[in-house]
Amino acid sequence: MADNGTHKLSLVGLTKQYAQGIAPAVDRLDMHVEEGHLVSLLGPSGCGKTTTLRMVAGLMDPTAGQIMVDGADITNTPVHKRGMGMVFQSYALFPHMNVHENVAFGLQMRKKPKQEQDRLVHRALEMVQLEHLAKRQTRALSGGQQQRIALARALVVEPTLLLLDEPLSNLDAKLRETMRAEIRQIQQRTGATTLFVTHDQDEALDMSDRIAVMNGGLIEQFGSPIEVYERPRTRFVANFIGRANLLTVTIVDEQRQSGADSRYRVDVPGFGVHPAIGSPGLTGRRTLLIRPHRLGAEPAAAAAGLRGTIESLSYTGDSLSYRVRVGETSFTAERLTSGTDRMSVGDAAIISWRPEDALVLPEPVEDAAP
Repeated sequence: MADNGTHKLSLVGLTKQYAQGIAPAVDRLDMHVEEGHLVSLLGPSGCGKTTTLRMVAGLMDPTAGQIMVDGADITNTPVHKRGMGMVFQSYALFPHMNVHENVAFGLQMRKKPKQEQDRLVHRALEMVQLEHLAKRQTRALSGGQQQRIALARALVVEPTLLLLDEPLSNLDAKLRETMRAEIRQIQQRTGATTLFVTHDQDEALDMSDRIAVMNGGLIEQFGSPIEVYERPRTRFVANFIGRANLLTVTIVDEQRQSGADSRYRVDVPGFGVHPAIGSPGLTGRRTLLIRPHRLGAEPAAAAAGLRGTIESLSYTGDSLSYRVRVGETSFTAERLTSGTDRMSVGDAAIISWRPEDALVLPEPVEDAAP
């Protein structure tokens, strides 16, 4: 992946191997981040996302590869000369300092004049709407307030890059939702180019301009939230981003369309031949993806389709999730709740899907993760 020199951050062949004979934690990673974008590094524990962030920050030396900021190689630049702002999972606030002193710390290290420190701290606290707590001790703050103070401390130095290492993981579910909206609003107002590490797919989909889905030290897909959700390239991405029904199918034939997709007929073992869509030129054994909210599940007398039995259901208030067994295969179907037509465990059900909601993944089954 060539760097055209216009990117804010470029990672070229970035590798981290802790010892010979074991798989690299990060393996020849290439990624380019545009100015002003928030890019999420998303993946399960151990996929290499935090290791990548720490190498960008200068807290860890890469085994190989380059880190470029504004076209300049900073791979060997000491951490204190990179001009980056970082918010840690634990926030890392100084308990013996008040809010103002915590936010001002980075400015003091840069030997900014006191008057300028006060001005910049006040502006940063206004940005996170906590200027009224400037004299409060950090230990007296709530989790959400501490998170915003840590963000203000990172932003006050006007960083070349803002690095966020799972900053919402210590908050309860409702506060996480509120804070991710606030972080995104602040990031967009400041225009700070941001790397955001998370294992939470909802956070990544909600906050990001681009998402790098990582697995085993590699980026499996890099794209917009819509791209990685609607058009996953691998079985892993399809299964990790959102919920998924994944079936191994064999392509029977392809009918090219005028748009970006082709229409296919695919043989679904045990269920016959069904229509689907996918990128042109696919052959052989592939994975068919159907998202649960696009899979219809109706009482057996109400529709035509594949007949099965309700194995289990999950009620979450605004939606119902049904597990429907058809032969040897179980499907998950989601539907919005209503006062009628609810099915129960043991009921017969018909499942169906539209051709445009069945996507053939480009990754061959032979290369797909199990």
